[in-house]
Amino acid sequence: QVQLVESGGGLVHTGGSLRLSCAASGRTFSSYDMGWFRQAPGKEREFVAVISRSGRATGYGDSVKGRFAISRDIAKNTVYLQMSSLKPEDTAVYYCAARSRVVLALSDGYDYWGQGTQVTVSS
Repeated sequence: QVQLVESGGGLVHTGGSLRLSCAASGRTFSSYDMGWFRQAPGKEREFVAVISRSGRATGYGDSVKGRFAISRDIAKNTVYLQMSSLKPEDTAVYYCAARSRVVLALSDGYDYWGQGTQVTVSS
């Protein structure tokens, strides 16, 4: 199993940047693909980004392509989400997730979830 703890959320103005972190417990961090999702009030959960267990492959949701970047530091058991050019519609609770299975779909198959961190973008 793996436990995930997000941090780095907060309030930022439109056009600003923020970096989220997700610290994973356990010694098998490199066995998991790591993803970021978000959920705004009254909306369904939305896939944001994923990075492969090797760190060599990444994927993004259409709404964040070109603005967000996912990365991971295996030595620190941490995955990051660098968010730039933020918009009010990026306001949501952001969740980190992990999956051990090999799944083709970017947004499917996640077994472990963090508790989330709030990101608010003011206009």
